[in-house]
Amino acid sequence: MDAGEQHDADDELVRFWQERRVCFLTTTRADGTPHLVPVGVTYDHATRTARVITGRDTTKARNVRRAAGAVVAVGQVDGRRWSTLEGVATVRDDAGAVRDAETRYAARYRQPRANPERVVIEIDVRRFLGTVRPLARGPRA
Repeated sequence: MDAGEQHDADDELVRFWQERRVCFLTTTRADGTPHLVPVGVTYDHATRTARVITGRDTTKARNVRRAAGAVVAVGQVDGRRWSTLEGVATVRDDAGAVRDAETRYAARYRQPRANPERVVIEIDVRRFLGTVRPLARGPRA
């Protein structure tokens, strides 16, 4: 693969994750069954980080906190084009991380409503699946 092909694939992935669409987040419940919910997701390809804003006491946030180090997945589809990002999730509640995630969310979707109980689920993306993905995983930024 040449550098041009890699750059084109990365550009397509970034554009795909900037387009406004509903995504799905899959976490694991305590009994091992999947919990799949619609969410808004932002993705930063330079750091390989996906972010989901949510309430502190939502099932998805509780699942991530309970299973520290567990792998989650976020995905989206547009006709035959689809992309899934898998990685290790962490719940962050510090004001800086939440504010950053809200700003990113506003750029992709709309300004989120005020929520003093907001947290951000940060996903350290380790694997890409789908028809829209990088051709090869390069070094992490």
